[in-house]
Amino acid sequence: MTRSVVVPPHELQWRFSRASGPGGQGVNTTDSRVELSLDLTTSTAFSPLMRERALTRLANRLVDGVLTITASEHRSQLRNRQAALARLADTLRDAVAPPAAPRRPTRPTKAAKERRLAAKRRRSEIKRGRGATDD
Repeated sequence: MTRSVVVPPHELQWRFSRASGPGGQGVNTTDSRVELSLDLTTSTAFSPLMRERALTRLANRLVDGVLTITASEHRSQLRNRQAALARLADTLRDAVAPPAAPRRPTRPTKAAKERRLAAKRRRSEIKRGRGATDD
């Protein structure tokens, strides 16, 4: 599913139901809505570190450790399956990615400070010039 993780197909749970999205009359008779579930707590695809990262980052989306992705934007079940797989891959890729490097605080340069103050002075002069004149 991701660059470093391959989820075995037998760990994925598929569910199909009637979609309320596009499809016209056919939507009432075909099970085109797709739910794809993956139990992160028992999955063998993740190392302990990756599993911990995924569980913490996806905590608000999990129900008993199970991540569920829903797709119903297409008319066909096949395209909804592909959309659900792609969405699961993106979600897992973001969840197991290493944390970003911490930001190193920087200070504005002396020239940047001078430019900012000069711009403020110019703006101040423009506004002062708009005042009432002595006639």
